[in-house]
Parts: sequence; structure tokens; C-alpha cells
Amino acid sequence: MLREHHRWYSDRVRREMDILVYGHYGAPIVAFPTSGGDHREYEGQGMIEAIAHHIDAGRVKVFCVDTVNNQSWYNKQAHPRHRSYLQAMYDAYLAAEVAPFIQDHCRSPGIAITTTGSSFGGYHAANTLLKHPDLFRRCLALSGVYDIRRFMDGDYDDNFYFNNPVDYMASLSDPWYIHQLQRCDIRLVTGNGPYEDSGPAYRLSEVLRAKGIPHSVDDWGPDGGHDWPFWKRQMNEYVGRLY
Repeated sequence: MLREHHRWYSDRVRREMDILVYGHYGAPIVAFPTSGGDHREYEGQGMIEAIAHHIDAGRVKVFCVDTVNNQSWYNKQAHPRHRSYLQAMYDAYLAAEVAPFIQDHCRSPGIAITTTGSSFGGYHAANTLLKHPDLFRRCLALSGVYDIRRFMDGDYDDNFYFNNPVDYMASLSDPWYIHQLQRCDIRLVTGNGPYEDSGPAYRLSEVLRAKGIPHSVDDWGPDGGHDWPFWKRQMNEYVGRLY
């Protein structure tokens, strides 16, 4: 399997950011790590191995990105508005730097990009597509959380509002965004297996339904648990079925 490591300094988040790329050809998938993970997590947890046969077959090319979670949402030493500001900058980094990098790497300007992630990575996967439906066309959000106000310690500002999916989607009225989102494949993956809470997926689903945005809540029942063995089985099936 072709494996590449890329790194550059982002003025937006003011640090070096890494991306690991797996595969030689195929539909691009941006993979976000869980809350404390980084660009190496998908490989370290065995997810790349679990879908390696799909990658080697040229169905997908996986771009594992880093996050600023530890400097933003999980940085309890920082003021809440600094946390939300860093998230806003990270969102800009994804749209203005990562998406063009992927398009160039695939040699396909405008290519449809999928987002995926598990747990807090599911938040990033959903938030990124919902914010930029012209760049990201499919979302596989596994065991995600879509209302993150607990990270703001009771504070609230515009940067937070525009990165808290259940809030900004509930108020969305822009016809362009709604039209773009109606063309996307949005999958909120959950279940009732060990440690899984399906509430966030169904809550976001209610918000999307009220706006007429097609999506699916893929409830895996007891096979929808909040851990890597469950997420590996899910991703193997989705990649095999959708690409």
C-alpha cells in the first residue's frame, strides 16, 4: 500500500499540521481522529488494516488529518472563546488548505470528498460537511456528538454557534446551502451497543429533517458500539458498499 506523510505550517492554526495518505487511487476520504488522537490514530488502531483491501483495490484513498482538539475544546486552561476561535480556524484550515491539497493530490479539481470519524471525530466529520457542502459530499459520522456546548463552560459566541451543528443547522435558511446539502449523502451512524449513546444522532436527525435535508440514521443496534472493533466493521461495510 502506498503511504505518504505530508506536513506544512498553517498560519490559520499557527502550528505544523500533518496528513497521512493511504492508497494510490480512489474516492478521497478525510478521516478525523477521536478526541485525543492524531493523524496516526487510524493506522495505530488498525482501521487502515481493516479496510486495506478496499484501499489496495483503488476504491478509496484515505487522508488522515490531525486536529487541534487538545489546544481547543479539551484545553481547560484556555478561555472558552479561545477554544471556539481555534475551532473556527481549524474549520478554515480544512476548507482552504486540506480540501485543495486533496483535490491536487487526486489530480481532480472539484472531486467529491467524504468525511469520516468516530466519537469526537464524528463531530468533525459532520461539522465539516455541513459547513462546506460544496467541497465535502458524503459524511460517515460514527458515534458522533453534535452538540458540544459542554466544552464552553456556559459561555457562547459566534465562533461556537457556527461550529455547533444542532444550533446553526436549526437556524439555516440560505437556499444555496440547503440546495448543496440536499445533494449530499449524510449518514449518522449509531446503535445501542456498549458505551454508545444514540441520542446525539437522533437529535441532529430531527434538526436536518425539519430543514428538508436528506440523511440517514444508520442504527446498527447491538452492533453499534462505541469502540474500535465496532467502527472497523462499520467502515469495512460502508466502503465496500458505497465505493
